[in-house]
Amino acid sequence: MSSRDRKKASIYQRLQKLRSVTNSTAVNKTSIIVDASRYIEELKEKVEKLNQEIGTSQISTSQNPLPMQVTVETLKKGFLINVFLEKNCPGLLVSILETFEELGLDVLDARVSCEDNFQLEAIGGENQGNVEGIDAQMVKQAVMQAIRKWSENS
Repeated sequence: MSSRDRKKASIYQRLQKLRSVTNSTAVNKTSIIVDASRYIEELKEKVEKLNQEIGTSQISTSQNPLPMQVTVETLKKGFLINVFLEKNCPGLLVSILETFEELGLDVLDARVSCEDNFQLEAIGGENQGNVEGIDAQMVKQAVMQAIRKWSENS
C-alpha cells in the first residue's frame, strides 16, 4: 500500500470517526464537516447556557449566608430536586416541603440526611396534573427562596 493510499485511508477513518461523534448521517466529506460545524456550535451554546446558570447560582449563593447547592432536573412527570447545605438545618425540611406543596408537587420519593449537613434528594411529581407551566428553574428558585426565608427566620 502506497503512502498516498495510507493517507487516504487515514483521512477516511477520521471522517468516519467525526461522522460518528457528531451523529451525522452525511456521506460526503463536505456534508460531514458542515454537520460537525453545526454540532460544535450547538455545544458552544450549551456551554454558554451552563456557564450562565452557574453564574446565576453563584450570585444567589453569595447573596445567601448559607453555602448551598440546589439542582433541579426535569423528569417525564415531575422533577428531581437535590439540595445540599454544609451545616445541619433543623426545620428546613418542613420549609422545603411546604414550598413543594405551594408549587403543586407531591413528593413521590425522598432521601434526607440532617446529621452534620443537610442533604435532600426528592422526586416531586404532579399533584393531580397541576404542574402545567412549572419548569425546573421555577422549582429551583422557589426552593432557594424557601432556604433564604428559613435562614432569615432562624
